[in-house]
Amino acid sequence: MDSTHGVPDLRSSSVSHLLLRIRGKLTTVLGINAYHGDSSSCLVIDGQVICAAEEERFNRVKHWAGFPQQSIRYCLEEANLTVPDIDFVAINQDTRANMGRRLAYVAKSRISPKTLQRRLQHRRKRSSIPELLSSMGMGQFSGELRRIEHHRAHVASAFYVSPFKEATVVSLDGFGDFASCSWGRGQGNNIELLGRVYYPHSLGVFYQALTQWLGFPNYGDEYKVMGLAPYGEPELVPKIQQLVHTDEQGLYRLNLDFFYGDNEPTFDWNDGPPIFGPLYSKQLEDLLGPARSPDEPLTDWHRDVARSTQHVFEEAVFAFLNGAHKAAPSDNLAYAGGCAMNSVANGKIRRHTPFKNVYLPAAAGDAGGAIGAALSVWTDMSGARPSAAMDAYWGPGYGHDYIRALLDVQAPELEAEECTVEYVGDQNRLSQLGAEAIADGLVVGWFQGRMEWGPRALGNRSILCDPRNANMKAVLNDKIKRRESFRPFAPSILRERVSEWFEQEDDVPFMMQVFDIKPDQQHRIPAVTHVDGTGRLHTVTEEANPRYATLIEHFEDLTGVPIVLNTSFNENEPVVCTPEEALATFLRTRMDRLFLNDWILSRN
Repeated sequence: MDSTHGVPDLRSSSVSHLLLRIRGKLTTVLGINAYHGDSSSCLVIDGQVICAAEEERFNRVKHWAGFPQQSIRYCLEEANLTVPDIDFVAINQDTRANMGRRLAYVAKSRISPKTLQRRLQHRRKRSSIPELLSSMGMGQFSGELRRIEHHRAHVASAFYVSPFKEATVVSLDGFGDFASCSWGRGQGNNIELLGRVYYPHSLGVFYQALTQWLGFPNYGDEYKVMGLAPYGEPELVPKIQQLVHTDEQGLYRLNLDFFYGDNEPTFDWNDGPPIFGPLYSKQLEDLLGPARSPDEPLTDWHRDVARSTQHVFEEAVFAFLNGAHKAAPSDNLAYAGGCAMNSVANGKIRRHTPFKNVYLPAAAGDAGGAIGAALSVWTDMSGARPSAAMDAYWGPGYGHDYIRALLDVQAPELEAEECTVEYVGDQNRLSQLGAEAIADGLVVGWFQGRMEWGPRALGNRSILCDPRNANMKAVLNDKIKRRESFRPFAPSILRERVSEWFEQEDDVPFMMQVFDIKPDQQHRIPAVTHVDGTGRLHTVTEEANPRYATLIEHFEDLTGVPIVLNTSFNENEPVVCTPEEALATFLRTRMDRLFLNDWILSRN
């Protein structure tokens, strides 16, 4: 039987079991990341994450910043709750944190009244969240609003869902609550933060400023610099090293001559994609030359700047992590924050630090702060550690009847497009047909189960191709993705096969680390081997995603390769959420097959 989204049979947490308990014994926490990039929400009931999603998946605006109303509505409807059922709202910002340092900086820097007014307006918006909840038409909010300091929420989003009983905990990003990082230790249900680096010094700002200089102006474009970097040489490292300095403890400071300029940095987090003014100064252009316009061609100089920026960033990150290890020694690292999205650096952590085990959550950036805030409130309230192991499949799912009704409605358009529709009820057979289509060189849309939490497509909202085809990157960009040619595509690999194909052996379930592919295997999977011989792998298990794992097993039976090319199911937009969006993407692009739960749509 379908619920609103038809997902009770697909979820990993047993919502029905929780909801059958006596209402008075449940504690419901709604976690929110609002008026910041990647606005999101999640629902935690008695220490279990029930659902979570980013607002961009519903309103179709990348990195949307504002009040995540549609995401909240999804979470409440998913659990058959209304606003009065919420005991606590947890937000991942506490404007009272680090207040002494804020006031001292304001007095010293003489911030303009216009900037102060903008920041006060931003603060008032977050304070109005209870009223906004009550205005959604789902009842009046009568619970309690709790504010969790930004970096505490980040480390909680990693440590409380990690397999570690104890760990060094680290948050590293642009800024939040006047700090750019924190470090400390996690032990059981307790997180102790030992220190922070404060505004205006930030490794996130360092990387974002160079991203802007390279002609990638949009919020979140740093991944383009990571993709471009291997095409350059580290010839400019001495120049880039002038921008950031680290001390013996691994603490970093920006050379502010190169950042912010004569004007105060401008930004806009109001109901749209985050907008930043330039974070670099004229001195940076004196050092590196004029900033590249987005429509200018990329030159070897730009490639060398990207490579050198990545190199210097990694130096600073590893120095910082080594310092965190000295302050709170552990074999385990739980790591989050925007800088933890740098999967290239992440893949080298064990080689350059004492950490033996590294855990990165599926949403390491600000979206994940919603979960960190919610789990922090639940832990503070209960005195127990959450039972919140992460599987990342916390978004909407759609049942059999929903898909069937959609295809019935769309039948005339599908017929006009000369598409055939086939129902395959046998899951093993469905996966086998998917593997055969990929092995035949087709571009396959793969839509099943619940939508992934975080920025990566992990086999439920994915486009899949043959990694053996050296031309597949060009085919994908021509048919669907229409993105920069230097950006790589990821390999999804069966977990037990990692050591046969990659130089490092590890579990990477959320596509958050880049590893070296073994030299003797690179020629077998050219479509997912980057120019420097690396791949951002995604490890797949039967336990986490049985249908996707079975597809890869069948592909290995056909080809001898336990890997498929996996990229997000979208076309220059947020990853698809609904079957309607998946079908629309299939019809407007030149995708060959669409596997829509138990149906296969094929172009004749």
